Amino acid sequence: MSYTVRDHYFHKAKKEHYLARAVYKLQEIQDRYKILKPGNRVLDLGAAPGSWMQFAREIVGPSGLVVGVDLKGVEHRFPEGVVVLQGDVTDPELARSLSVEHGPFDVVLSDMAPSTSGIRVADSARSALLFESALEMARSALRPGGHFVAKLFQGAEFHVLLQAVKRDFEWVKVTKPDASRKQSKEIYVIGMRLRKS
Repeated sequence: MSYTVRDHYFHKAKKEHYLARAVYKLQEIQDRYKILKPGNRVLDLGAAPGSWMQFAREIVGPSGLVVGVDLKGVEHRFPEGVVVLQGDVTDPELARSLSVEHGPFDVVLSDMAPSTSGIRVADSARSALLFESALEMARSALRPGGHFVAKLFQGAEFHVLLQAVKRDFEWVKVTKPDASRKQSKEIYVIGMRLRKS
């Protein structure tokens, strides 16, 4: 089930030349929690169509690096300092190569979402699997003290996954940005300061 929400955020994104309305979710998280800083190395999982990469690049600037990974290709031409890779974030080989070639990262972002079926239990279970993959990638690709932001559909797995993030990060917050649709079950889990292993 896929559709385009042509609301205030959709029109604002078009006006401000962002690739998707989802940028305002990350912008709100950034405004509240300051997870991105100039010079950071950022890994964006589920990066298509690319609005989070656009925004992250604005914050990290020319001395930073933004690496986006998605199963789909990303058509947009980004400025220098942005690397786009097509790949499956559940592939352990991808995690290894990302860490070697571009890491360690200061921030791992994930706006990954499954193709929804309309069956909430199934959709939240698939979202949980993607969230687990993002968390695993963060564990292997983040430097100690790094930050993690990931989307998760609320469901039966929520509390178990939240506890996993709390074990790995010193400070954890759950938020639903204003740019999320009211009827959406998505929330964002923010983990700050990855503990040393």
